[in-house]
Amino acid sequence: MSSMAINDGTIARKPPLYTSLFIQVLAALVLGIALGIVVPQFAVGLKFFSDVFLKLISMIVAPIVFCVVVHGIAGVGDLKKVGRVGGKALIYFEIMTTVALISGLLLAFLVAPGEGMNINIANLDSKAMATYADNAHKLQGGGIGSFLLNIIPSTSFDALARNDVLQVLFFAIIFGVSLSLVGDKGKPITNLIETLSTVLFRAMGLIVRFAPLGVLGAVAFTVGQYGVGSLKQLVSLVALFWVAVIFFVIVVLGLVMRFATGLSIIKLLVYLREELMIVLATASSDAVLPQIMRKLEALGVKQSVVGLVVPTGYSFNLDAFSIYLTLATVFIAQATNTHLSIGDLLLVLGISLVTSKGAHGVPGSAIVILAATLNAVPAVPAIGLVLVLSVDWFIGMARALGNLIGNCVATLVVAAWEKDLDYDTAKKVLAGETVVDLTTIADAPAT
Repeated sequence: MSSMAINDGTIARKPPLYTSLFIQVLAALVLGIALGIVVPQFAVGLKFFSDVFLKLISMIVAPIVFCVVVHGIAGVGDLKKVGRVGGKALIYFEIMTTVALISGLLLAFLVAPGEGMNINIANLDSKAMATYADNAHKLQGGGIGSFLLNIIPSTSFDALARNDVLQVLFFAIIFGVSLSLVGDKGKPITNLIETLSTVLFRAMGLIVRFAPLGVLGAVAFTVGQYGVGSLKQLVSLVALFWVAVIFFVIVVLGLVMRFATGLSIIKLLVYLREELMIVLATASSDAVLPQIMRKLEALGVKQSVVGLVVPTGYSFNLDAFSIYLTLATVFIAQATNTHLSIGDLLLVLGISLVTSKGAHGVPGSAIVILAATLNAVPAVPAIGLVLVLSVDWFIGMARALGNLIGNCVATLVVAAWEKDLDYDTAKKVLAGETVVDLTTIADAPAT
């Protein structure tokens, strides 16, 4: 409903500006920057708020994904449709990942951010990447088979307990399909899961109220710990990556979204402004996974599509991360004066298509996957990733933002492809005619 509604002949007033979650998050962002500059030691201690907020969100991510996916599949009834949605999503993911990887390569060669640095790899500190390299070898050593095997949880409870979204998704799909096949006997379970989903989204609404404190803690810690001048040495790489992500979102994803749905990417970004601010501060798209799923439903996307595409996209559709993989690889080669042949570049593309799929859920994922990629490309010195360690947090902000936006666009595209997008609802919501409030959205019926 509109923010201006008529009830019993009276006009409801707009709530005060300070009650807006976006305004609160924005104020927290500004305050965090100020504290980080003025009292850095005190600001670093505020990271506690960010940790608490992220832990609260993490607490409900797995059960929400499970409930939404199961209810979505059981509610559809047509299992062929479920398979069709999943197939279309994977096709879209592969196409956009390839486009993102090529974009990273082209930008790296056009701008050449690493040229002139003349880094001697003998002077780089190998201890700085010891942990990441170890995890990278584990990841690389198993190959695709290991990655696929890891999708299957040891037990369903283990997947939920460890918050492994991909494993929870796998179990939820099997459970949802089984529930659908059972038929009428399974309706009590379906109704129970729907009720549980409503309760969990209400809990999410309560947790989201603490988002400003989470943003305050994350931003204050970042500025206080690293300082404003921490970007000087590698500012060209950071700036180039941010520009690359912005270009990819506005131009590439914008055109895809306009062509596939007729909707505006700018209006979508405005609609998701609270979530984008949280992701910017925490450098993690996990922090807003439940909110994003609910907001996309409120935008007119069917729950079954949201439940399948969004969680799957968190592991298989990492647009900004894909840009980073190829851009960082070429940057390291340029900085260490390493020549890359056409064969090397094709190898980088091929390896990145595989390694990018294992990024989500791996500790220190960006550096770990980059290390795995470099270890598979003999021409590029793997030790060179030490160069990007110091600025990974700042690059991580853009990565998380780009990945999140890419998944939202993917969901809308697949929904439009399947004719599961309510265009009237989407246009009203994006135009601001219908207000979506995350703190009360659990009261609304799922689409």
